[in-house]
Amino acid sequence: MNPYLAANFAPISTEHTVADLPVTGTIPEHLDGRYLRNGPNPIGEIDPRTYNWFLGDGMVHGIRIRDGKAEWYRNRWVRNRPVADTLGERRRGRTTTGMDLATNTNVIGHAGKTFALVEGGAPVFELTDDLESVGPCDFDGTLPGAYTAHPQRDPLTGELHAVSYYFGWGNRVQYTVLDRDARVRRAVDIEVSGSPMMHNFSLTENHVLLYDLPVTFDTGIAATTSVPRFLRGAARLTLSALIGNVRIPDPMAAAASRRLRPNAPLPYSWNPRYPARIGVLPRDGRSRDVRWFDVDPCYVFHPVNAYEDGNTIVVEVPRYDRVFDQDRHGPGDAPPLLERWEIDLAAGKVRTERIDDIMQEFPRIDERLLGHRHRYAYTSAAREEGWFDSVVKHDVEQSTSTVHTFGEGTEVGEFVFVPAAADAAEDEGVLMGFVYDKASDRSDLTLLDAATLEHVASIHLPTRVPAGFHGNWVPTAGSLPAGQREAHAGRRVGDHHRPE
Repeated sequence: MNPYLAANFAPISTEHTVADLPVTGTIPEHLDGRYLRNGPNPIGEIDPRTYNWFLGDGMVHGIRIRDGKAEWYRNRWVRNRPVADTLGERRRGRTTTGMDLATNTNVIGHAGKTFALVEGGAPVFELTDDLESVGPCDFDGTLPGAYTAHPQRDPLTGELHAVSYYFGWGNRVQYTVLDRDARVRRAVDIEVSGSPMMHNFSLTENHVLLYDLPVTFDTGIAATTSVPRFLRGAARLTLSALIGNVRIPDPMAAAASRRLRPNAPLPYSWNPRYPARIGVLPRDGRSRDVRWFDVDPCYVFHPVNAYEDGNTIVVEVPRYDRVFDQDRHGPGDAPPLLERWEIDLAAGKVRTERIDDIMQEFPRIDERLLGHRHRYAYTSAAREEGWFDSVVKHDVEQSTSTVHTFGEGTEVGEFVFVPAAADAAEDEGVLMGFVYDKASDRSDLTLLDAATLEHVASIHLPTRVPAGFHGNWVPTAGSLPAGQREAHAGRRVGDHHRPE
């Protein structure tokens, strides 16, 4: 049995549009915007032997909140070409690389638009405010190729920084800066050791951190899924000579990826021969300016935050000993445990420290402090083996933590912090995320007080929201107070709340 097709991982088959959602508790009046979340929801027939959670067709869920009410809930598949074909709908434009993998990982608001995101060469997809698919987006022709699922917004400028990877690029990844008008103003190619899955990165005040870790493109899997059986041996040898060494022409790379649908194995796997290291790139630097620091073999999907402390860069991460090794359906080989890494720029070393032994992932902070010293971090956690059932608030200044557990028969996803006002304290606001109740087979959008983790409100949805990946609060910019409009535009706020 494939665990990523069972229980709350199982896909749902209906797109809903429901108004005036019932609420338990009180939604804060200042909330005006949409909570959006993306995740895998395969639309066609699935082979449980080969299905990987990361390849499921993308579905975005959204709740519109205004004036203390939940005005609507919608869920929509992202209409890339395979989904549109399955639904019998028109196709919505072409992709720049020819790849059309599931856009299933993140969803953000930027420059007044909504974008569904994935990684690895698949396209960004623009959505309407009501989550209908507009089509692939290359940011007015300024995006050189692939993009990331995890752009980081500089709180001072409002620009989106990104590190993107694509197996067709050879041994390089790309650092880009997207301006506040959603146009790429800077693109830098960075040489790496091969063809890694670089899911995420970190941004500090002056640097970009690159996680060049031992999950790499697997030519054996790619050959098995993309060519006839009698040619697979030759194809594997050819791909092994090319992937991670030279750039693959886009048509060839697109042809190799066309079978990477939900029934195909993920073409990335644990590679014990690949060096594990962190790259430190000055924001205005080039590939030759990267300093590389060796670390023990591991994998990181989602850093908490990174900041500079003199000649040291501090980064906190949920660290996996390994992923995509024995478990080829998802990241189930080892539990993610929270660590602090200190990159000593003077000594050329990385010091590591375990923060917590509880399994936890999906970290979020007050993103007004992204790239700067933070005090509080929030993670989704599991008390026992299984999916997450709790939210943990970490006070990294005091080395303490507080846990809110939702009770038996519940599962939770990522919780996002939303400040109460532009100048609110670091933990003055709410956390919001989906909570699934097994008994009713329904999900709620639950709001917690970020300071105390006490329950604030639950918005009751008409359906189950399958376990998925990432979401964000997208405020309605035109309705924000003046100070909060500045924050939404990207100006830095709340500095006086940072710990000394």
